[in-house]
Amino acid sequence: MKKAPRRLQHTLKKLSLKSRLLLAAAFWLSSMILAAGIGIPKLVNDYLIKDVKQQLALSMDEITANLETNEQGKLVLFSRLSDPRFNQPYSGLYWTASTKKDELRSRSLWDKKLKFKDNSLDIAPTVKGAKDEKLIYIQKHIYLPEIKAPITITIGVDENPLEKTLHQLTGQVWVILGLLFSGVLFLIGIQVSWSLRPLAKMQSELIQLRKGEQQNLSQHYPQEIAPLVSDLNALLFHYQELLDRARNHAGNLSHSLKTPLSVLKNELEHLSEEDKKRLSLPINKLQEHIDYHLGRARMAGSMNILSVSTSPSDRVDAISMAFDKVYAVREIMLINELNSDDNIAVEATDLDEMLGNLLENGYKWASSMIRVHSKYAADNLIEITIEDDGNGIPEDKLEHVIRRGVRLDESTPGTGLGLNIVDEMAHSYRGSLLLDRSKMGGLKATLTFPLVTN
Repeated sequence: MKKAPRRLQHTLKKLSLKSRLLLAAAFWLSSMILAAGIGIPKLVNDYLIKDVKQQLALSMDEITANLETNEQGKLVLFSRLSDPRFNQPYSGLYWTASTKKDELRSRSLWDKKLKFKDNSLDIAPTVKGAKDEKLIYIQKHIYLPEIKAPITITIGVDENPLEKTLHQLTGQVWVILGLLFSGVLFLIGIQVSWSLRPLAKMQSELIQLRKGEQQNLSQHYPQEIAPLVSDLNALLFHYQELLDRARNHAGNLSHSLKTPLSVLKNELEHLSEEDKKRLSLPINKLQEHIDYHLGRARMAGSMNILSVSTSPSDRVDAISMAFDKVYAVREIMLINELNSDDNIAVEATDLDEMLGNLLENGYKWASSMIRVHSKYAADNLIEITIEDDGNGIPEDKLEHVIRRGVRLDESTPGTGLGLNIVDEMAHSYRGSLLLDRSKMGGLKATLTFPLVTN
């Protein structure tokens, strides 16, 4: 039972601003329309009943003025009433004047009597006419000098015509209210769309930023969101500057350290075996730290860049062409099943770094085949999987190999930084790296990244 409200809350949280405004407007408007649809017919009904009773009161005054007794003490009217319906049988308009011993009725009742039925102590009795129709009535008690007992005068009229009129009026009111609801909601929709148009424009420009079709947002926005646009443009400019500066420094540092390290490695060859063994370890560690931190610096600032978009399928094809030549003697076949229309929010050079590390591992350890495929995940994500038919990695070592500098096989060249850099680079792009055993027998590496939507 608790799941339904949670699902409703989750659904409401995902609603767009336009949907929220329209939903709120529809809720309050429908509440007012419903109140009007119920309240207006009730008010009209009360007004019509009051008007009918006022008309009956005029007839009551006329009957009271013309009521008298004859020589035998019987009740009589000495003149005809002005409303002819009192003299038409079963006309729906009736009156009676009665005492405990005598009763005078209108001709419209013919040979019938008014029927009184008590509903309860708090509600006035129901009165029915000559055809058992329910009446709207008024009642009055008067005294005549000739009669000591009170005379009860009751005048009633058939309520069916009033109910039919009210029913017809209610239908017309609901039609008018329905048209009013539709018209007002339509106008509110136009108002909301016009008011939110700047946000739709911003969304369109952000999509163009992600596609790389523009470098910043335009300045033509309402004053409420103009500061946000200005700050976002400044952030994008500053961020790109930092990114370019970090990568330039990384490149300069790489070139400046490459030559001294090469000299040190060459000098090692002229040393004794004891000195070579003693110095090779710190030099290799130095090379390892430089590679690691250069990799970190090169991907610094890459997170949340809006204008990046790369096709994984194209990059896999380009990387596989190079590795097919490098590892030609191994005769590894790579099957690329990625959709060429899919683009992810990762820079091409960084994606080459990540895919290159994973594919190179496949080319090194696969027996004959590497398979690259993908599937769509929730929240607009795509999972890119690279798996091979090699021996793989034991399950208890899968998390261990992602750590910096860890190598399970010391017989092959490398620093043990590849999977660690891939993991950290994927994380910097709001993605992830997951290692598992493949059904093909080897390693299964899954990269998850946000998709670029058109």
